[in-house]
This record gives sequence, structure tokens and C-alpha cells, in this order.
Amino acid sequence: MAETEDQDWQRLDKWLWCARVAKTRAACSRIVETGGVRVNRQPTDKPHYKLRPGDVLTFALGSAERGVVRVWRVLALADRRGPASEAQQLFEDISAGSTG
Repeated sequence: MAETEDQDWQRLDKWLWCARVAKTRAACSRIVETGGVRVNRQPTDKPHYKLRPGDVLTFALGSAERGVVRVWRVLALADRRGPASEAQQLFEDISAGSTG
């Protein structure tokens, strides 16, 4: 029996899509499947990882040569994929040297 999302967790790929990391959910899944994401310092390749508020994500944005490593603390789960201003409320950027 498939487990459905509840108010305590959300699929990692869906949350990344709602946070506007990539334009499509499939692209977010590929980022995770290729090992490009760590959750609480642990690598994961499972797009269905159960993400919860308080988790810390580490991932690279951009190309391999010019990529920027981001570290985000999950503040909230997403109800929908909204505008960028809404997506920014889902996380706190705790990357070294971040200004936000």
C-alpha cells in the first residue's frame, strides 16, 4: 500500500520543485537521483525521501565548473508551487557567505 504524504513530511523532489530549484519536478528528481543532494549531511539518491521541517539540504546549483553550493534549512513544507516570493518562505539559506 502506497504511503501518502501527510502534514509532517513531503517528498524531497516535490519540495525542491516547489522551492523552485528546477523548472520541472522530473528535473528535481534527476538532481536527487544523481547524488546531488545531501539531507542532514547524508547523501541520498531517493526522490521519495521524506523531507521534514528542520532538515538541512546541501546541493549544488549551476554547472560543475561554476556551481554554487547551497545549504538550506527547511522551514516549511509546500502546499503548492507558487511564485518565487512564496518559495523563498520555505527555506533559510545558511550557506557560508550567504547574505540572506
